Amino acid sequence: MRAYLDHAAATPVRREVLEAMLPYFSEFFGNPSAVYDLGAQAKEVLDEQRAKVARLIGAQPEEIVFTSSGAEANNLAVKGAALAHLKKGRHVVVSAVEHHSVLNAARYLEKFHDFEVTFLPVDRHGLVDPERLQKVINPATVLVSIIHASNEIGTIQPLADLAGRCRKQGIIFHTDAVATVGQASVNVQELGVDLLSLSGPALGGPKGIGALYFRKKLRLVPQIHGGIQENGRRAGTENVPGIVGLGRAAELAEAELTGKGAYLVGLREQLVGGVMEHIPYAIYTGHPELRLPGHASFCMEGIEGEALIFLLNRVGIYANTGSACASKALKVSPVLCAIGLTPDVAQGSIVFTFSRDNGIEDVQHVLEHLPQAVDRLRSFSPVWRKKMAAVSGG
Repeated sequence: MRAYLDHAAATPVRREVLEAMLPYFSEFFGNPSAVYDLGAQAKEVLDEQRAKVARLIGAQPEEIVFTSSGAEANNLAVKGAALAHLKKGRHVVVSAVEHHSVLNAARYLEKFHDFEVTFLPVDRHGLVDPERLQKVINPATVLVSIIHASNEIGTIQPLADLAGRCRKQGIIFHTDAVATVGQASVNVQELGVDLLSLSGPALGGPKGIGALYFRKKLRLVPQIHGGIQENGRRAGTENVPGIVGLGRAAELAEAELTGKGAYLVGLREQLVGGVMEHIPYAIYTGHPELRLPGHASFCMEGIEGEALIFLLNRVGIYANTGSACASKALKVSPVLCAIGLTPDVAQGSIVFTFSRDNGIEDVQHVLEHLPQAVDRLRSFSPVWRKKMAAVSGG
């Protein structure tokens, strides 16, 4: 049996999405910038997909810029917005639980453009305190970027409150919503954000496509220079097949949102209950309730998360140790450190992410094999032996 539970890292392209994309590789291959009919046809298709993506998040079509990924969208938002508003100030705020594409974009501003960057702490559940944000923003603050939900711990932030405080002071607010768009209801008007990043693969679309919502009339400095595609905000010939895939995936996600969350929460709670019952010293990370519906993350004390992933792989269980972009870095997750876990505990991280294709049989398969795998690794772990000796007083 195969239980694929790493949908935050990659998810299969949906059949309906693939079928929608295929004609645009060969039959309708025109460049949207061309003035003849093949180009005009491609441009019309882009406009249709822009409207579909916009509708999913409550935006207007002209407020959508297509990018190559969620990471590129984050870079365009953070660097593009900050550099476009240098006259106001050089202070940006990001949370300590951001994706690396936001953290490193902020560090770039700090190193090469003399920005001051505040890395905002979070509580033990990974939540940003709105009052704490209020205290760190100042007249030089031009941008605040707070992730909507972390792929590592699943916690969903109180964005409406956070963004509202920034809006009152004329501060641009960006959120990385790659993990939430398509998994939960996301409306940019209700959240009050100025910029929002999303990604195709998270919706069951193809890799290599993403999008950035930007509030109408907001200025952005392009991060890819060249032609005037995407109204001058992102140069390069548009990936028409990928954009068609993103549009179709957005359309399907919108139609299926009702009921999806409750289904995924049911699977998640079955898994969490079984893990906490059968595996001692398992720590459930992230907020227990304010979290992504199909997300369950743990730290297993006394073991290495990567070793656990390899053991589970042998029995057809696919999970991850955290952010797919950082899982091979062999470094302790900054997200887990930010919520107060010690490095030795954080090393035992494992994350399960569900999709609508999973069922209770996947949960049962994990609960059958995960406790055994943890026990096996602990049996030859010096860290575990030391902990057990301390617990027993030996």
